[in-house]
Amino acid sequence: MAADDRPTLGIGMVGYAFMGRVHSQAWRSVSAFFDLPYRPVMAAVGGRSEEATAAAARDLGWAAAETDWRELIARDDVQVVDICTPGDSHAEIAIAALEAGKHVICEKPLANTVAEAEAMTEAAERAASRGVYAMVAFNYRRVPAIALARQWIAEGRLGRLHHVRAQYLQDWIADPDFPLVWRLQRDKAGSGALGDIGAHIIDTAQFITGQHLTGVSALTETFVTRRPLAEASAGLSGGSRTAETGTVDVDDAALFTARFSGGAVGVFEATRFATGRKNALRIEVNGSAGSLAFDFEAMNELWFHDHTLPAAEAGFRRVIVTEPDHPYAAAWWPPGHGLGYEHTFTHEVKDFVEAIAAGAAPSPSFADGLRVQRVLAAVEASAADSSRFTTVEES
Repeated sequence: MAADDRPTLGIGMVGYAFMGRVHSQAWRSVSAFFDLPYRPVMAAVGGRSEEATAAAARDLGWAAAETDWRELIARDDVQVVDICTPGDSHAEIAIAALEAGKHVICEKPLANTVAEAEAMTEAAERAASRGVYAMVAFNYRRVPAIALARQWIAEGRLGRLHHVRAQYLQDWIADPDFPLVWRLQRDKAGSGALGDIGAHIIDTAQFITGQHLTGVSALTETFVTRRPLAEASAGLSGGSRTAETGTVDVDDAALFTARFSGGAVGVFEATRFATGRKNALRIEVNGSAGSLAFDFEAMNELWFHDHTLPAAEAGFRRVIVTEPDHPYAAAWWPPGHGLGYEHTFTHEVKDFVEAIAAGAAPSPSFADGLRVQRVLAAVEASAADSSRFTTVEES
């Protein structure tokens, strides 16, 4: 076997739970499927518990474990810091890493507040002037069908855009006895369904359409206001619980209408109480010349209607997005052999590494993450003010 003489790119990841596991899978697999200018090396993973972090390093493929993220950033063998922690720590870690000259990829939403996101964006802009880059990890942009939808809209195949309908439907906390995990606590998560999954459909809608949201009218609701305390840190699986209960201080569902910068109007819904829906990120875009529709629960499919055809032969048709000339698909399996959730993260780190090598700003940038954060803030402000139409703050 020929020696791999590519320069290495040392990766240090902070956090090893759900997001840490999928990011680890991406870093492990990306070089096997994409011809990258750098060879990513999984140098170290960071977490608070020495025992749990060491186990994560062993199980997920990291060469070393650190219990202080500052020491991880300071390592000479780390050039990229991958942030997979809850939102309350994003700003501190990302800013410190960028100031230390390390490239940063940070999970979404970018931060818990607009002020934090602004500070992170300013740090990223300063770092970019030194050739140090940052990206926010909106992985659904890397679904081949979503990337194809953006391509077709950019080519004008839908004509003038009129309507956007976006939903993110889950049911994992519908059980009132599900424990009070960190995603249900405002001080750690910033918001509930709005920031956790609503941020995804906001970014996806802006990405696909090439337009940004300018104003919203919203309402939010918390259906279960108290839950059992979790015995230990837990994620989507919940884990064990105690007899004590605590207050849920985030939204369980968020709904809003919106206006787009190009004249389109939108309807958005994010809920974790849609029983029977496991991960239904759905988006439909209607334009003067056609429509597109996508549902992540059938992630290899894109539905397209060409409204320029005669009515007798027009209608939605299903496109299986696995052909070699579809976005990302050529690197994987023969046509018809679908991809899964984990591949979106592989595509994400592939694009990030290529941007670093090219000396180009990766996308989505921290500025893109800040734009989403401002929409989240406008939604919360509108919901708190009897759904009054609220303008999204501009930069």
